[in-house]
Amino acid sequence: MAKLGKRTRAAREAVAGKENLSVEEAVALVKANATSKFDETIELALNLGVDTRHADQMVRGVVGLPNGTGKAMRVAVFARGPKADEAKEAGADIVGAEDLMETVQGGTIEFDRCIATPDMMPIVGRLGKVLGPRNLMPNPKVGTVTMDVKAAVEAAKGGEVQFKAEKGGVVHAGVGKASFDEAKLVENVRAFISAVAKAKPSGAKGTYMKKIALSSTMGPGVTLDVAAAAGE
Repeated sequence: MAKLGKRTRAAREAVAGKENLSVEEAVALVKANATSKFDETIELALNLGVDTRHADQMVRGVVGLPNGTGKAMRVAVFARGPKADEAKEAGADIVGAEDLMETVQGGTIEFDRCIATPDMMPIVGRLGKVLGPRNLMPNPKVGTVTMDVKAAVEAAKGGEVQFKAEKGGVVHAGVGKASFDEAKLVENVRAFISAVAKAKPSGAKGTYMKKIALSSTMGPGVTLDVAAAAGE
């Protein structure tokens, strides 16, 4: 077994035996142990009682974090004409149509969010095998297939987070940076948990939220009191 470094060992000792914490306690503990030289991302993971193999148990949605993510979001937009101009004016990093499709097909994906106008979907649809596994495929359910390109770009740049349950029913996202004030992180954590709670699918059976954990990029995780965190 590899020998743990002094920092890692101290961080693990700090959280040992501390479980089912309140959101405030978890944020304070994780933030205190985010001691790397870079600004670590604070990550939230929820284990849900759903089977994503069934369409009526899929969990997906979008939430605007009140204090943003602290990450610079790179946005690509599939659009033509006036809508392409609108996307550029709104701050989109990459705008195109067939040319952008060819770039993505060639393996170059230099964006974190993909938006498309409805008329572009026949082109974007060809990229399903590339964008789908990366959770980048535009979808009207989360507002990324839209004629209101300006609003979609601004929302993405402003800290909007998309989420989707992965195999095993796990939903996770970055909800801020270690440099954020504790109060702002608490607000973001609560907003994300609330959004996932509201996205409960019709086919979910039994306990919906089974476990919630908070961690930093390089730090150990801690579990939250699910009932208290979800406002039950």
